[in-house]
Amino acid sequence: MQNRILIVDDDVKLCRMLSRYLAEFSYTVDSLNDPTEAEGYLRRSSPSIIILDVMMPKMNGFELCKRIRRESDIPVIILSARGGVEDRIAGLEAGADDYLPKPFEPRELVARISSILKRAEGRQQAQPSAGGIDHGRLNVDTDTHRAFLDGTELELTRAEFVILCLMLRNPYRVLDRDKIFNELKGLDCDAFNRTVDVTVSRLRTKLGDDPKAPSFIKTVWGEGYMFIAEK
Repeated sequence: MQNRILIVDDDVKLCRMLSRYLAEFSYTVDSLNDPTEAEGYLRRSSPSIIILDVMMPKMNGFELCKRIRRESDIPVIILSARGGVEDRIAGLEAGADDYLPKPFEPRELVARISSILKRAEGRQQAQPSAGGIDHGRLNVDTDTHRAFLDGTELELTRAEFVILCLMLRNPYRVLDRDKIFNELKGLDCDAFNRTVDVTVSRLRTKLGDDPKAPSFIKTVWGEGYMFIAEK
């Protein structure tokens, strides 16, 4: 089945260029120049991946990415002239799977698309058709991407859900930041270690966990994090 890509960027010329270029790699491409049309499009269609600009009228890419993440796990690559570390961290925290600063090499974009799609396909194949993870007070449904603590559903972002599943599958094992980041993004970049720390901190808050006296996630100083909850 041919992979479909949605580009959301107010730069009409760039959308046309990317559409032609990506078509050479057997991708079907749709493009939107108005970010407010994206949510309607996603109710009608389900692309394999979304390429998203940041600086757009009516709605910036960070806000649109957050809205997409509330409803969908479709991979998102942010493509933006705002390429500073703080902007890239903001994009990843909004739920993006990757962040490529403009100007960029189109062949690198194709490589990143291919890598993310292969990773997403591998995760789908690895998951059972119906299943979940039960760990004492925590219950996770891997099919619907829902998590429950003492029977109450947790409002988790995609990144928080992925980290929680990783920890539940690896209790009492130290997970370093590179391991966690690779699970999230499929990349290895020390510049984004802060993203892992921020995401783990928010996950702790939603679990009601005290980092000074943890019940779920223990910080192993200089190494990473460990899930310590008993079943």
